Amino acid sequence: MSQLDTRVPAVLLRVDRNPFHHGTLGAVRSLGRAGVEVHVVADSAGSPVPTSRYVRRMHPPPLPGASADDILTVLRRVADDLASPAVLVPMDDASAIAVARMRNALAPSYLLPAMPGTLAERVADKGELAAVCAAADVPHPVTLVPDGPAEAADAVRRLGAPVVAKWSRPWLLPAGSGLRSTLLVRSAAQARELYLRTAEAGSPLLLQAYLPPGPDRDWFFHGYADGSGTLRAGGAGRKQLAWPRGAGLTAVGRWTPNPQVREQAERLVGELGYRGVLDLDFRRCGTTGRYHLLDFNPRPGAQFRLFADGTGLDVVRALHLDLTGRPLPDGAPLAGRSFVVENYAPLAALRPAPDGRELAWYAPDDPGPGRAMWSLWGRHVAGRLRERVRGAAPARTSPASPLIPGAASPSLTDNEKASK
Repeated sequence: MSQLDTRVPAVLLRVDRNPFHHGTLGAVRSLGRAGVEVHVVADSAGSPVPTSRYVRRMHPPPLPGASADDILTVLRRVADDLASPAVLVPMDDASAIAVARMRNALAPSYLLPAMPGTLAERVADKGELAAVCAAADVPHPVTLVPDGPAEAADAVRRLGAPVVAKWSRPWLLPAGSGLRSTLLVRSAAQARELYLRTAEAGSPLLLQAYLPPGPDRDWFFHGYADGSGTLRAGGAGRKQLAWPRGAGLTAVGRWTPNPQVREQAERLVGELGYRGVLDLDFRRCGTTGRYHLLDFNPRPGAQFRLFADGTGLDVVRALHLDLTGRPLPDGAPLAGRSFVVENYAPLAALRPAPDGRELAWYAPDDPGPGRAMWSLWGRHVAGRLRERVRGAAPARTSPASPLIPGAASPSLTDNEKASK
């Protein structure tokens, strides 16, 4: 018998247009394997996700740039087709922020964590995050917010080049602008020019001290804060390989218990009163050894399935269990377990994994997405290469790789990823 209440369906929401968001497939499989009816509100064009046996139905997503009211209309339309209120799982920052704002309007049709409506937006805002960290006494890279192009140039001189430039609210970046959520700035002139695009970006420019990457420096923490604020499920993980290298999403991660990282996560949850799923990114300073919080995502991270424990509990299942009034089992952590995204790290997917491993796309009980991924990925990469040969400017849809629309360029640091 399933631990989850299979009478309660789940609706996954993603407004980001990334067709290769493997976290969405992870959530589909996690809930579907437990017998939950899974509906997905996301763009299905060119995506392997719809081929999963665990998807009950794909629903058209809101249009790009949709308002909160537009998203509400789409979710109400989906709810009309469901027999009972559903657990709603936002899968990107934009949808998590919209859902938190509309919690009261959604409440009759969806089950959601009891969290202040503005908190998701506050922690996702890169400018607000510095203040959040200061209040919770959690290390954060020195961050300056210039008021003009001259101040932007001066900030580079004060911090010392290179510096990390990021837009405070990356989910507002317009499609096709060529603007990246995060960029490594190497000169005062480059910072000045970037500041001049502030109006186009839709949010303030931040300039941040650069923490160099290195072995054993990039960490993440996934968890679920229940109604009492206790962190359940999840754990700390170490990024072993990023794509692009040293600059992007987790291609290979390993479950590695880290008391310092966990303690900082618990402190943040307690200070903020946060409830629900969270995904935190840290970088350890090579000089001081302190773990600096770089990113606070108010939703599941793409590699959340790394932290499926001995009972099968992960953060998405924890959300469903808690919101339906069911107890969360106490499972043994599977330290050493790894997670591999095959299209970014194909060789790692072939190596022995004595402590256990989960692949992002292939699964013996659900082979469709794995097969579809390689076919779609090949066509996708070929298309991007043709665009580059023609000199076409790539349209921004996700920061996944230099060959994906909107990808982080090799100059980007890992000091934030808009979507992981």
